[in-house]
Amino acid sequence: MSKFFLLMALIFSVNGFSQDPEFSQFYANPIYLNPALAGSQICPRLNMNYRNQWANISGAYVTNSVSYDRYVKPLHGGIAIMVTNDMAGKNTINWSTINLAYSYHAKITRKFSMLFGGQVTWNQKFLDWSKLTFGDQIDSYRGFIYQTGDLPSALLNANSSWSTAGFFDVSAGIAGFSEHFYFGFAAKHLNTPNESLKLGGAYLPMRFTGHAGATIPFGGKSQYRNTTSISPNIIYTHQRHFKQLNIGTYIKHGPVTAGVWWRTGDAFILTFGLETGPFRFGYSYDLTISELTNATGGSHELSLGFNFACKGPQTNYRTVICPSF
Repeated sequence: MSKFFLLMALIFSVNGFSQDPEFSQFYANPIYLNPALAGSQICPRLNMNYRNQWANISGAYVTNSVSYDRYVKPLHGGIAIMVTNDMAGKNTINWSTINLAYSYHAKITRKFSMLFGGQVTWNQKFLDWSKLTFGDQIDSYRGFIYQTGDLPSALLNANSSWSTAGFFDVSAGIAGFSEHFYFGFAAKHLNTPNESLKLGGAYLPMRFTGHAGATIPFGGKSQYRNTTSISPNIIYTHQRHFKQLNIGTYIKHGPVTAGVWWRTGDAFILTFGLETGPFRFGYSYDLTISELTNATGGSHELSLGFNFACKGPQTNYRTVICPSF
């Protein structure tokens, strides 16, 4: 029961304003990170992501994402479609989105390119009030026995325990890259839509993300060149009062990638990835180091990707050499 109340406190904290779901395998979900990365691998690709956050708290946060993107030569850029679903409290709160993105690809110089992306999103949120308990239901001797008077008036007049909210929002991003260096910036919820699940206003705050990194190959001029590389990275996110800094490094050797990140003041992220042919599989574990350590049990995340072969004439546009996880 104490874990349930901890979960509810976390869900309804931050002055009634929600925050976007988080993924720890940042580049395994590139469209979620930055819509400018649509089509950045040129050939079609499919990415699937699953995250179970705070596994010891029953029904805490479970997030799923599926995206498909590719470069379209007549459009001079990439297109993407992404669907996400986030559940909290054993589906007490459910947030689903469908996202459409376009990214214009511009070759600035022979060695440097820029991507300019935009995204539109339809959001649908649900809240099941029947799974919540309130203070006016408590009898000091017999526990929860009374009907609550805290339900929204819209529910009291309808034969339903659900309240819903549907809304559009708009996002944008840019990215730049050379042979070994890349950076980007994304701004989500630019129109700060009203996501209130009852009468009144609750506006989804804008979310800003900056990311940068490098891929440094090892090895001389031989058949083994570039089979090993190190990739230092930094990602910073700011959404209303929420601030997050992630600093990490990947080491890649042949088909195997290992990585470690530090989410400042919160967790260490340990990542393992395997790429074989067109397939890519990744697993990461968030080792909580904050005051919630004993309660959460950390977070588990899985990613699965598939890179399709390009059909027709190949473009001479360079792909972004960034991490896969």
